[in-house]
Amino acid sequence: MAAAVKPPAEVIEILALNKAAIVDLLRGANGGFAIEDWRELFDERAGIAEFEGGLPREQAEVQAFCHCVEDWLDSNSVRSSAGCCAFCGRSQGQLREYSYGNSARASSEVLLHHECSRAWHQQREEKAMEALKLLLHTH
Repeated sequence: MAAAVKPPAEVIEILALNKAAIVDLLRGANGGFAIEDWRELFDERAGIAEFEGGLPREQAEVQAFCHCVEDWLDSNSVRSSAGCCAFCGRSQGQLREYSYGNSARASSEVLLHHECSRAWHQQREEKAMEALKLLLHTH
C-alpha cells in the first residue's frame, strides 16, 4: 500500500499488535467458504464413506463431519500477536512455535506456552465443531 504521509509510529504499533484480528476481519468468516460449500463438502464426504467405504449412513456422516472439522481448522488459521501466546495472550514465559494444519497450503505456526498448547488445540476444535454444526444445519 502507498500513503501520502507516513503513519505515526503509534498507528504502526497498534496495527502490528492487532494484525491477527485484522487479517481475520479482512478474510471474512468461514475461511472464505460459503455455507453451501460446507454442505456440499459434507454431503460429498458422507456419500463417499457410505457408498465407496461401505459405512452405514450415520457412521459416514460422523466421518464426514470429522473431515470437515479438519478442513475448517485449515481454512480458519490463526496467528499469534507479536511475541504473545495465542491462547493466554501473555508474553512472559517461554514461548514455543507450534506448527499446525493438515495440508501444505494451510500449514501455519503459532506461539504458545507449553502449558497452554493442549487447551488451545481443544478450544480450536470446539470452535470448529460449533461453527460447523451451525453451518451444516443451516440450509
